[in-house]
Amino acid sequence: MNEKQDIIRQMLEMQKKFIDYEHDNGVNPEEYFNPTDGHALEGYRQQYQALANRLIELAHEEKGSKR
Repeated sequence: MNEKQDIIRQMLEMQKKFIDYEHDNGVNPEEYFNPTDGHALEGYRQQYQALANRLIELAHEEKGSKR
């Protein structure tokens, strides 16, 4: 599996886990943007953003364009 496919797989898995968590517990802005230590959403936004940024970089490399 190439890096782009792996990133997309990871992002989809993260989305599914988030949706499952939201359905089971609900999500308020406080816990989404500032989760406490050990919370299920701790680091979620940062990790997802890092994956999304890498995916964008790969797409630009593939097309020979710049961000």
